[in-house]
Amino acid sequence: MGGKTLEPYQFEREQPKENEILIDVMYCGVCHSDVHQVANDWKNTIYPCVPGHEVVGRVISTGSAVTKFSAGDLVGVGCMIDSCQHCEPCHENEEQFCQGPHGQTMTYNGYWKPDPNFNTFGGYSENLVANEKFVMKIPESLEISAVAPILCAGVTTYSPLKYWGVTAGHTVGVAGIGGLGHMGVKIAKAMGAKVIAITTKDEKRNAALVLGADDVLISTDEKAMEAYADKIDFILVTIPEAFDVNDYIPLIKRRGALVTVGLLGPYDAPTNNMEVAKRCATVGGSMIGGTAETQEVLDFCAEHNILPDVEIIDIKDINDAFEKIKDEEVRFRYVIDMATLKNNPELAK
Repeated sequence: MGGKTLEPYQFEREQPKENEILIDVMYCGVCHSDVHQVANDWKNTIYPCVPGHEVVGRVISTGSAVTKFSAGDLVGVGCMIDSCQHCEPCHENEEQFCQGPHGQTMTYNGYWKPDPNFNTFGGYSENLVANEKFVMKIPESLEISAVAPILCAGVTTYSPLKYWGVTAGHTVGVAGIGGLGHMGVKIAKAMGAKVIAITTKDEKRNAALVLGADDVLISTDEKAMEAYADKIDFILVTIPEAFDVNDYIPLIKRRGALVTVGLLGPYDAPTNNMEVAKRCATVGGSMIGGTAETQEVLDFCAEHNILPDVEIIDIKDINDAFEKIKDEEVRFRYVIDMATLKNNPELAK
């Protein structure tokens, strides 16, 4: 595959090393990051690019040093398959901040700091190999066909909500009600917060309420935005494209916070620090989570009966799915049934 269109690509996985696991991929989520990476929007794509970092499957075989898993176990892999495992962040199970020579090893597109001589191929494939530490146990109560997006969208929203201490009594705004945002609404609600869904589209109002939002704020409605000024403790912004952060800062309470996930680039306009300073607010960013948090969010979702809202698709429809993601036509995540690859000899060539 190359450029902006996905097409069949044949390659051989290496057999798992002593601390690695070979996984039969059953389901793989389709993340907005996949769309960006395939299109080289971040100017770091290594082609050929095989996307997919929300992987659920069963263990085929394990290396000799693996102790946590055995053949047949139901497991998941998120955005990383390895890291240096020697630096301070890695020792603290925050491998997403790996300070090794290359940073963490991503599930696809190689190292966090891309090296044109090294690439990794992700979960839009028959199988996957990952270091044992980066393989998660999937709780039995979670529906196997829907769980995959928790491994990225789930931990990406859970991590900042947890870090900034969201709990009962807080008011949380979730801006952008898509693949990330719909999980943010569900998780924040399960943490006990009052949840305000913030969207530009009035047609998403009912969907947001069904997800569990207590109220819906249309960000283009100036009067409605003014009514929520200084009333939200924490705003999680999940908008994947450049936007004006200054539209949301007036909503933050004194000493509150706004954290952006999903956007790996600049805001549309410089941050107005007058509005930030007079609230003593925090404007920050977050990406994914480490191995401990990824397992934690899976267990949290099992405890609170949380699953992503997904549409199961055939691998042959992946390019159409990419276009619908760009046009915001998916509610709220696509998941590929990877049996459609294995059972299609034309695609598997």
